[in-house]
Amino acid sequence: MRFVSFSTNLLPVPHLGLMRGEEVVDVDLAGRVLGLPVPDQMQELIEHYEHYQTSLQAIIERAGERPFTEVKIFREIGAAHDLQAVTLAAPIVRPRKNIFCLAVNYVAHAQETAEIRQRSAEAPADPVFFTKAPTTVNAPFGSIIIDPEVSTEIDWEVELGVIIGKAGKNISAHEAMNYVFGYTVLNDVTARDLQARHKQFFKGKSLDGSCPMGPWIVTADEIADPHHLAIRLKVNNVIKQDGNTEQMIFSIPQTIEVLSRGMTLEPGDIIATGTPSGVGFSRKPAEFLRPGDLMESEIEGIGVLRNSIVRA
Repeated sequence: MRFVSFSTNLLPVPHLGLMRGEEVVDVDLAGRVLGLPVPDQMQELIEHYEHYQTSLQAIIERAGERPFTEVKIFREIGAAHDLQAVTLAAPIVRPRKNIFCLAVNYVAHAQETAEIRQRSAEAPADPVFFTKAPTTVNAPFGSIIIDPEVSTEIDWEVELGVIIGKAGKNISAHEAMNYVFGYTVLNDVTARDLQARHKQFFKGKSLDGSCPMGPWIVTADEIADPHHLAIRLKVNNVIKQDGNTEQMIFSIPQTIEVLSRGMTLEPGDIIATGTPSGVGFSRKPAEFLRPGDLMESEIEGIGVLRNSIVRA
């Protein structure tokens, strides 16, 4: 299944939608009219997904092969919408915790980074983790605001996002995929000058709105192999990054095993699994995002983010 957080003119607060094709059905409205227990928010869905699966399947079965907008009862109560007629928020509008991120998790990106920073190009022996603040989360088609008084070196990093579906600690790699709820696209937008100035990742990675995410969450059962997905990024329709998740140094199970060692992962936690080569600061000359640019981040089988760059 594919789930979005969306709003409309009549319901301006983002709430849970079930997507099929180019349509979305309001889970709460559809569930109420059918007398089904359903969640209204993505976090609740993730925490209790097994409990709600029967209700969600009943909503789908009510439509059968028809589009949601052709189901009379959905149409009459205003539950069914064309995807173009709603506003998408980030699937998890406000994460409860920082976003967990992996640095240098693609071989070619590790090499290009090492060359610029004049250090060893060897792949790391262990995952390198950092986090982004919850306030970084941005909508899949939201604007990235650049304030030149804060940073003039805003860079792109398209990444596969992994959404944890149940709590666990000291999870083995063998069991790790059982803890994955689904996948999304995100962009680890980075202020390179702040990153260099402060000698660590957090500040340069945590500017407001610097993590566009979405457009939806695709449940794990719909992605046959998350380690074999094309991943690319364009700026103004020019390809800047073009890789595949098979190039990751540490797989999703390895990452979950190490991250959960001595630390509980919880439903709704987000893991950004690293970016392929082609980031702006490693180019010669270096390239950074500028007001007026359009950045598009895409992962095969999931979707595309489109974020315009605007001046503060």
